[in-house]
Amino acid sequence: MTVTRTGAAPGPSLLRTAQPPLRRSGPGIAAGSLSALSAVALLAASAYLITRAAEQPPILYLTMAMVGVRAFALARAAFRYLERLSSHDASFRQLAVVRTELYRRLSRVAPAGLGRTDRGDLLARVVSDVDALQDLPLRVVQPLVVSGVTGVAAVVGVAVVSPRAALVLAGGLVVALVVGVVLADRLATGTEAALAARRGALSGAVLDTVQSLDVLVAFDALEGQLRRVAALDDDLRRASRRRATTAGLVAALLSLVSGATVVGVVLATAGDVAAGELRGPAFALVALVPIAVLEVVGAVPTAVVAWRRVRASGARVESAAPLVAPAEVVVDELDEAEVEVDGRDGGDGPAALPADLPVLSLEHVSARWPGAATDSLVDATLEVRAGDRVVVEGPSGAGKSTLAAVLVRFLEHRGRYEVGGTSVRSLGAERVRGTVGLIEQSPWLFDESIRQNLLFARDTATDDDLLAVLDRVDLGDWVRERGGLDARPGERGALVSGGQAQRLSLARALLRGFPVLVLDEPTAGLDAELADRLVTDLLEAARDDGTTVVLISHVPVPAALVTRRVRVDRGVLRDVG
Repeated sequence: MTVTRTGAAPGPSLLRTAQPPLRRSGPGIAAGSLSALSAVALLAASAYLITRAAEQPPILYLTMAMVGVRAFALARAAFRYLERLSSHDASFRQLAVVRTELYRRLSRVAPAGLGRTDRGDLLARVVSDVDALQDLPLRVVQPLVVSGVTGVAAVVGVAVVSPRAALVLAGGLVVALVVGVVLADRLATGTEAALAARRGALSGAVLDTVQSLDVLVAFDALEGQLRRVAALDDDLRRASRRRATTAGLVAALLSLVSGATVVGVVLATAGDVAAGELRGPAFALVALVPIAVLEVVGAVPTAVVAWRRVRASGARVESAAPLVAPAEVVVDELDEAEVEVDGRDGGDGPAALPADLPVLSLEHVSARWPGAATDSLVDATLEVRAGDRVVVEGPSGAGKSTLAAVLVRFLEHRGRYEVGGTSVRSLGAERVRGTVGLIEQSPWLFDESIRQNLLFARDTATDDDLLAVLDRVDLGDWVRERGGLDARPGERGALVSGGQAQRLSLARALLRGFPVLVLDEPTAGLDAELADRLVTDLLEAARDDGTTVVLISHVPVPAALVTRRVRVDRGVLRDVG
């Protein structure tokens, strides 16, 4: 046996991925810098033109300034348009890259790695927090670069006219940057992280309300839930108001610094004006330029606040979809193109199941869920042979679902686990899941037709194939009464019963052709009579199809339907015959 593994090098964080490459972000930054410089130059040219015109020189002396005013006014608008066009295009394109990377990570850790994340909070992270990452290039990186370029260029330009004025301007810029950034950072500390968490909590409460509306109404609990949503909304609004107050205080501070810088320039150059070394038009130019420059540089503290927000959102997304998956979660890093197993094909499809070997074999297997302090499955040993119908019994929380997650390679394990005599780590997770199928306690049904809900298991199946497999799970007549395969089960199966959802899920699994099926609590939420009938139909359908079954249940299963019984108690497996 030869197995070659290729370790994937760690990639960048989602926050770094949100920044477009220079070839895409460069044009926007360049256009933004030129627009800001045009705005400063426009104010300088206007100040010079008005002051020089007051001296009533021949019109020829004003022509260049007049042309400059028009040129800078047009350039500011044109470059501003190009900046918005190119920078937003780059940001939106990069956001698609971020989402692709996010879903790639989620597919690696789901579902075991998402078990402790509330669905509403996860939705907020995948939508709102990911959208917030586009602020990194637009409201953090680009304003910082544009402000730096504009500030340096303005100081150099003013220095050509008056070195003293340039020194005062440079000092004002330093004060504005240091004080503004420190104040913004202090005021924003904790605010953005709190906002992101509050948005997640509110989204979770709203989603719970919508999804559980019928239950809340039935138990007269809707008013209490609505009060909870309102309280979370008020909390979020207060946090948002604090952030707006932060922005207002920073803007007020920058206005004071701007005015103080203008006064400083006037005082510093007054002697030169009195001595005739600095003429009136040039004096007006150096005195008013700080207003335009500090308006551009005023984006820096705002960028600091935006950075807090982006970093908080990035941290929430990273926690839901980490670059390095938890050790308890299976990540299939096996490159199928580089696998050879005793000369057999290592490609896609179910693993080979020799007739003389157990289909599934666990020896001293232990496993735990991500974040758990103790093992949920402890030193488990189990053998399942072809055609077996093994029922795994035990109370809720005993470790039955942990066993199911290990069998389909959602959870990593310690000990030995083989499928058809081959270690599951040699096969790779995809091949194991092509051999061992899982029907969950609440199977997922898409808000599409019955046909589409079945076809993704085998997209080459004909309508006759679909109706035949529905007949095998006792749903054929029901589907025909509802109008055929075009009938819809509703969002997440809202228009079908729990038993019908389980039967549809079994039909999907039979259509796929899994050699081994793991049924995880298929009768949860059903009354005793329906549960018995459903278990009987599920096991008989699997038996007729030649499928090996591991049935996990916390309720008794008739002895005639199974070949073996295993009991789980506090994570320990015990064969009871």
